[in-house]
Amino acid sequence: MNLKTVCVAGLACLVITPSVGGEACAQAYPGKPVRMVNPFSPGGSLDLVSRALARTMTLELGQSVYVDNRPGAGGNLGVEIVAKAPADGYTLLAVQSSITINPSLQKQVPYDPIKDFEPISKISSYMFFLVVHPSTQARSVQQLIALAKAKPDQLTYASVGIGSGTHLAGELFKFMTGVKMIHVPYKGSGPSIIDLVGGQVALMFGSTSVLPHVQTKKLVLLGVTGGKRSAFVPEAPTIAESGVPGYEISAWNALFAPAGTPAAIVTRLNQLVRQGLANADTRTVMEAQGLDATPSTPQELGELVRSELPKWAKVIKAAGIKPE
Repeated sequence: MNLKTVCVAGLACLVITPSVGGEACAQAYPGKPVRMVNPFSPGGSLDLVSRALARTMTLELGQSVYVDNRPGAGGNLGVEIVAKAPADGYTLLAVQSSITINPSLQKQVPYDPIKDFEPISKISSYMFFLVVHPSTQARSVQQLIALAKAKPDQLTYASVGIGSGTHLAGELFKFMTGVKMIHVPYKGSGPSIIDLVGGQVALMFGSTSVLPHVQTKKLVLLGVTGGKRSAFVPEAPTIAESGVPGYEISAWNALFAPAGTPAAIVTRLNQLVRQGLANADTRTVMEAQGLDATPSTPQELGELVRSELPKWAKVIKAAGIKPE
């Protein structure tokens, strides 16, 4: 019996005897290389982690799992490719949390984050670090809030671009505290950190790239945006525990398949992600990028997508960010 016959038989059995059919199809999968589409350029943290994960999946499956970078249209090009791909488990999407942000940032996206995809698992997540230039005199989150309220629209905060996580972290902070600050977008983290260290802007919700400047006392760390403290700087409080209850923003990476992918294949892929994230080499890659391994069930990832879509729509509307 060839592979096609096995899978057809297995999928047919899913209707009658889900456990038997699902197991048969999962055992037969995959019979050819698996493409993992990354909708961004090579070299970023998502790309590096995706490639590490693909290596472990290849070893486990005995079939090649390879990363296919398809940048363009703010990530929408690659996402659309997977949304329209056959639901057979041979085309996957490794994507950032921007999949829940872009629908509110752009007038139209060529996919529905809920209807067009089967969640497989979260891969990793990372928080941001609220840092200020020493000249601001703020040494706690509450002092920063007081200063911003005393000087509305005078404090400036940098980001790596409009709609980025570093931008939305600032907008969520403004939304939840009622402060007024001026957003200064940059093209990337390098220029934004240079101006922050130089005192041209007052503060930033930055990535781990700001931490070396905290160590040299060129910047002051006030807090972290995650739901728990960071392993990198455990002494820094979360913003939520610093007097802004409920504040939390963590960017994340996750793996999806096209909608309609058989449940048995989704389950198998979820297991492979968990095994890959437990691999020592994958962990080393993630730690170098400041990422936490955060595997999840497909259901948990689906709930995350459904909860973040309205959350960011509300913040983006309140911030007056116009869809492009």
